[in-house]
Amino acid sequence: MCCRLQFTHSINWLLAVGVLLALLIFTASHGTVQIPLNAIPSLLFNTAQKLNDEQQFWRDVLLEIRLPRVLFAALAGGVLALAGATMQALFRNPLAEPGLIGISSGASLGAVCAIVLGGGSFAILAPAAFLGSILATALAYHLGRRYAGMAGLLLAGIAINAICGSLMGLFTYLADDNQLRSLTFWNMGSLAGASWQRLAMLAPFLLLISIWIMRYWRAMNALLLGEREALHLGFAIKGLRRKLIVLVALLIGPLVAATGGIGFVGLVVPHCARMLLGADHRRLLPASLLLGAIALVLADYIARIAVAPAELPIGVVTSLIGGPFFLWLLLSRKS
Repeated sequence: MCCRLQFTHSINWLLAVGVLLALLIFTASHGTVQIPLNAIPSLLFNTAQKLNDEQQFWRDVLLEIRLPRVLFAALAGGVLALAGATMQALFRNPLAEPGLIGISSGASLGAVCAIVLGGGSFAILAPAAFLGSILATALAYHLGRRYAGMAGLLLAGIAINAICGSLMGLFTYLADDNQLRSLTFWNMGSLAGASWQRLAMLAPFLLLISIWIMRYWRAMNALLLGEREALHLGFAIKGLRRKLIVLVALLIGPLVAATGGIGFVGLVVPHCARMLLGADHRRLLPASLLLGAIALVLADYIARIAVAPAELPIGVVTSLIGGPFFLWLLLSRKS
């Protein structure tokens, strides 16, 4: 019986990975420029000399624009969902997500400062957003540890979110027209800046941190029982809390710098994974990673084709879909 269940789980994981791969290929072929699916193998594996002008154009679009973008969408969606699942375990609250303790708002404030004061190039914006997320997280942790449990951290996060929001409003008021346009589009989220260089810079780091977080699945399962019970099971709660908060900040800071604000993925996707697989974090964390990748690839596809040849900000798409879906989840739960 045990072997049969393990075999079933393995088949399910393989199917989910297959769905993601198929979705990556399908979405990479569709957009303003339609690339025939049956042409993709030849575009990928044939040399340029064997392609005609139209096929060479398709190849350039596929390799230089579409593939880095869909891969970056998968990476961003998986990381956001994993961070959300981690925060929900840490707070023992299904409404928790990375922005709860100021990680996202700190990164956003850093990015806004870079756009208004530093010109907004990615070389300045990315370090500023990362530094903002780390400083906001450190401040929230320093203030929150004065109180027992997670209540202090939550209250500190609420205060930091409010302060960051006010400062972003001030910088928005001081911005000129070009900066204001950049701020508006950045706050709505976008994957338009995806490239092989950005993937090479972010993917190894984010995947390494993701694997590191998933190693703490036993501790997250223990936290479901309560902090006192987890302490009796041998887990150092204060050290565990600090490590998980830092790891989530290391995930979200660089990602927000690259994509802007993308909402609801970290909140809704872990719910869906929990409904499918239960609360065991050994399966919940990788499932959130995988489902988050699928969800954001689909959202990016909708953003690209909904108003083609123009493009919707992906944060608008995730909010339009994720908000009503989350309300449905809340309303459909038995009281």
